[in-house]
Amino acid sequence: MSYWFELVEIGLENTPTKQKWRDLMSFASHFPGSGTLIEETYLEGKAEGKAEDILRALQVRGLTVPDSVHERITTCTDLDTLTAWFDRSLTATTAEDVLKEGPTVPTDASEQP
Repeated sequence: MSYWFELVEIGLENTPTKQKWRDLMSFASHFPGSGTLIEETYLEGKAEGKAEDILRALQVRGLTVPDSVHERITTCTDLDTLTAWFDRSLTATTAEDVLKEGPTVPTDASEQP
């Protein structure tokens, strides 16, 4: 049944009715990449979870997280960026190092040259 709800939302495209429809619906997405409210909510939750994991890794490692770094991590919604930051959080010497641009450390020794 929820497939039909998402199909309707996709069909509404960017009409004024779409926002009314979105206000009524809240369930799991079956059409990845469709940009429905359900999918957006799911991805926001996933981003929040990744941000929490980064902060937890830094905390467990005993690193101080300045407010500016904390805010940047918790407001980021790009899953690829958060994944790279998480990888860096496992080896960074400071919380600021997590946010620096550059290659991440390979997780598998076979990936090294």
